[in-house]
Amino acid sequence: MSHPQDPHRPFLPFGNPFRMMLPKGSHLSPKLLDLLNAFEESLAGRLKKLKPANGEDVLSLSWMKSAMESLSGMHADTKVLITALELPVCDWDDKWIDVYLDDSVKLLDICIAFSSEISRLRQGNLFLQSILHNLGSASSNQFVRARSSMDGWRQHVGSKNPRLDKCFSVMDSFAQTLDLPKIKNSSKGKVLMRAMYGVKVVTLFICSIFATAFSGSAKKLMDLEVPETCLWAKAFADLQTFVNTEIRNQFSSGRVTVLKELEGVDKCVENLYPIVVEGVEPVEAGVLKNPPSELEKSAEKFSQGLDLLAKEVDSFFQVVLTGRDALLCNLRVGGNVSDQMRTNLNVEGQAVR
Repeated sequence: MSHPQDPHRPFLPFGNPFRMMLPKGSHLSPKLLDLLNAFEESLAGRLKKLKPANGEDVLSLSWMKSAMESLSGMHADTKVLITALELPVCDWDDKWIDVYLDDSVKLLDICIAFSSEISRLRQGNLFLQSILHNLGSASSNQFVRARSSMDGWRQHVGSKNPRLDKCFSVMDSFAQTLDLPKIKNSSKGKVLMRAMYGVKVVTLFICSIFATAFSGSAKKLMDLEVPETCLWAKAFADLQTFVNTEIRNQFSSGRVTVLKELEGVDKCVENLYPIVVEGVEPVEAGVLKNPPSELEKSAEKFSQGLDLLAKEVDSFFQVVLTGRDALLCNLRVGGNVSDQMRTNLNVEGQAVR
């Protein structure tokens, strides 16, 4: 069913992040500028590849898999940049560390929520397999069981995952920290924070799309604005406008679900329902092909799509977790880390695990 939509207002971080990172009159060396430009051009390229060929590809499981794969690549690019900057963790400002650790915790929480929802959807395959099994017999008892499985599928798909509510609150908190800390006396730090800002914006955007798809509501779909000075700004704006517009159009049209493969399964089940419950002939029900065969194909496509997406979400979780663990390890062995920070890091590390 359709959902009432709030007015769409671009999300603007408090202040201008680049006023703090690259204040007027500041200059980067040619080497640092080349590193930053290369990173941002790579980010722009990833965003261009993510733009769907047409509206029907938006929120397909295959597109969502590609989006999550791109996120993993962006975060991996950040690690490469840190190495190229020759900026060891011992030279990081405490504020940069706080930003990184806080963001990583939020991302891990979001990944856990997404994995939970994917797992819940995968459990629905049990109902689909039961439907197909029972439709293989002309027995009236089997038809009764098929109907029960259809009702179970409907109820399962229509239920809500409470972990998604927590995911929304985490993303709201994540959005409020787009305003990055002021960088003083460190050109390398300014490049690092600007790169992390770009990845953070794209990560938040993609996560909001996933949360929208899984929750069945576009209320939390985010419209983010970034400074035009970013080399990836246009690519991001084009992608965001295309995807968000298509998603809102789909919701306003009254579609029950916006996940393409899930919608395909739903249509097959709805076509089969009157045949099983009322004994209606397939032609009368508007089904021109073999309905069980169509359901089997749709169910297989849905199952495979979920499996592939689950792997990508897990891969992204591991990218974030290993990056966080590496930072924690370096800080624990560093001689310039205060006892209080060591205590906080140990507590945070245990909480994530």
